[in-house]
Amino acid sequence: MGTMMNPTTRTIKHYFVSPPPPPPVKLQRLQLLLFSTWFTPQSSPHVNQQHHNHPILTTISQAIKDTPLKPLDSSLKKLIPSVTARHVIDLITQNPFSLDPPSLLYFFKRVSSQKGFRHTIASYCAMTNLLCNHKMFNEAQSLFSFIISRKGKDSASSIFTVILENRGTHQLNLVFNALMNAYTDSGFVSDAIQCFRLVRKNGFRFPFHSSGYLLDRLMKSNSPAAAWAFYSEILDSGFPPNIYTFNILMHKFCKERKIQEAQIIFDEISKRGLNPTVVSFNTLINGYCKTGNLEECFRLKRVMLETRTFPDVFTYSVLIDGLCKDSRIEEANHQFEKMCERGLVPNDVTFTTLIDGHCKIGRMSVAMEIYQQMLRKGVKPDLITHNTLINGLCKVGDLGRARMIIDEMKKKNLKPDMITYTILIDGCCKEGDLESALEIRKGMISQGIELDDVAYTALISGLCREERVVDAETTLMEMLRAGMEPDEATYTMVIDGFCRKGDVKMGFKLLKELQSSGHVPSVVTYNVLMNGLCKQGQMKNAKMLLDAMLNLGVVPDDVTYNILLEGHCKNGYPEDFDKLRSEKGLVSDIAAYTSLISGFRKNSKNGSKR
Repeated sequence: MGTMMNPTTRTIKHYFVSPPPPPPVKLQRLQLLLFSTWFTPQSSPHVNQQHHNHPILTTISQAIKDTPLKPLDSSLKKLIPSVTARHVIDLITQNPFSLDPPSLLYFFKRVSSQKGFRHTIASYCAMTNLLCNHKMFNEAQSLFSFIISRKGKDSASSIFTVILENRGTHQLNLVFNALMNAYTDSGFVSDAIQCFRLVRKNGFRFPFHSSGYLLDRLMKSNSPAAAWAFYSEILDSGFPPNIYTFNILMHKFCKERKIQEAQIIFDEISKRGLNPTVVSFNTLINGYCKTGNLEECFRLKRVMLETRTFPDVFTYSVLIDGLCKDSRIEEANHQFEKMCERGLVPNDVTFTTLIDGHCKIGRMSVAMEIYQQMLRKGVKPDLITHNTLINGLCKVGDLGRARMIIDEMKKKNLKPDMITYTILIDGCCKEGDLESALEIRKGMISQGIELDDVAYTALISGLCREERVVDAETTLMEMLRAGMEPDEATYTMVIDGFCRKGDVKMGFKLLKELQSSGHVPSVVTYNVLMNGLCKQGQMKNAKMLLDAMLNLGVVPDDVTYNILLEGHCKNGYPEDFDKLRSEKGLVSDIAAYTSLISGFRKNSKNGSKR
């Protein structure tokens, strides 16, 4: 009879017995990566609970402890056939040898890369719980991010439940913060919010850090509505209100022109026990100003004074800008004076806004006086201020003073930019000084300043006006090569130029190019071509063009029919010309046109018999 084996020894031997040999497979070199395998479904928690006396946990713990002396991999090869994810969970939650978290994490990573082993969600959650309770948040969040990458969207509830089931003796507040952050970083905002709600519902401590982190991410997104909804929810749960957050949200809504939403947030500031700051008022005033509601702007200004929140330079600048855009220039001047009386020094934006207001209504002498006042007060005009003045002077045809402003700019080491030169080119072209415009263009090219679509269009317009239509077409092609898309009006100018010179064929070529660029020509473009055909007496082609217009769904207007009628008159019988010309003002649709032309043809036949 053999020697009686000790029960404990028999149990240990059971765990180390060699498993049956696996079927032959192609061997691959194992890569010890953090997450080389995924997990299997969680096993039942109802297993042997005598963890402290469990021989396999003792053996694993000893192997981890001996790692500095003996590589863990060699021990794992013998253990793996018997180790389950449940053993890993028990090892982490019970930790019979009081191993430090880095050692347990090392084992966790190593065992995950061993062939034949699979972690469960529960083993991951147990590990993250341990890491969080030992302030190893980056490592914990990395594990959560991996779980989330596999489980995907709408997994918050299931992971939350697993964490609760495998909590061990640890506190869970820090774990939920890490889980919320991991969902936030993964872009699953709805799951992060669900985590927050589950934490509150189950009575755990408020996750201040992760709530603030999620709010910050929402604030940076393009959805202020989502940010406001979440902010409202966490405020109701005890999150401390912050005036900066309210102001940012108002600004975002105002930027989207959702002024009512911005007003709701402004009203909420006082309800949450805070006082609106001058920034709060300015943000909302600016929002109302952009929507043209100046009455509300001035109401808010009165509320500011009532609450002893004094308007600053920005407040007045916004009001002045709104008044100028509404052509209420005298009221803008009054606000400017009021501002100065209060001891506030207007900045370059304030001055430029007022200068622009006067330029737009052609009051250049006043605009120049404000410019001089700006200089006297020591406020340096920037490039925008100078461009505003140059634009105003060019609009009234004062190119001489516009060039003087440019000379002043250069003395102050302010280099004219593309906008400066474009304004000047447009001004020269409108004044008929095409040569100066072309010289400015040469100067731009020599300085490496690219022309924009406005400059090209101004030049094309000037060239067409001077009947230099070939140069206009060359400039149009140059514009296309520069990667710009001339609009229909630009094409139509050149088409009209060719038609006036009798080159209708070139006009139709440009029409085709316009259509191939994706534009649908309007009745204006067709009228230009129609006029060119009629002036050359090509009435059959004009009729074909009319049919083509109708087939394309382009509705002819009274100009179209009157052009056609004029063509028939000029290319028909002189004695009928006066009669038809007196009636052509009545032509407003195809029925009236057809009736008149039928009458014209009938008269023509009778005349031929005479």
